[in-house]
Amino acid sequence: MIRRFGETPKPGISYRRRPGVYAILPRGGQLLVTHQAEPMPELQLPGGGIDPGESPIQALHREVFEETGWKIARPMRLGVFRRFTYMPDYDLWAEKVCVIYRAHPVRELEPPSEPGHQAIWISPTIAVRELGNEGDRFFVSQETGLA
Repeated sequence: MIRRFGETPKPGISYRRRPGVYAILPRGGQLLVTHQAEPMPELQLPGGGIDPGESPIQALHREVFEETGWKIARPMRLGVFRRFTYMPDYDLWAEKVCVIYRAHPVRELEPPSEPGHQAIWISPTIAVRELGNEGDRFFVSQETGLA
């Protein structure tokens, strides 16, 4: 059974299953996260959906690069959770199946290419308090010993 965070599914709504990959990226006592400006400003673990024909690891590298401009190395799967949410960018009610990895940010190659995203470094304490969803906060707290 996959742990669920966030809202309970709403009756009468058809949710589309949407698998995705997300990264906890520690370096020098800080975490590399992304700030997404729209539709609502929030801090997020870098990551996103897995495209057709793409492996989860390929998707992780692509998504982290698009949202932060950083190359990563040595991803290690930590766990998975799901959450039910509306995705306004896609006009879609989704059951997001979120696979969380820990990886090492190797180097910044360029600014984020994903519109409205900004890569920022924050402390794990701030991440546990301010990341945009409960599942991300849970995994960061477990991984950084702040649980």
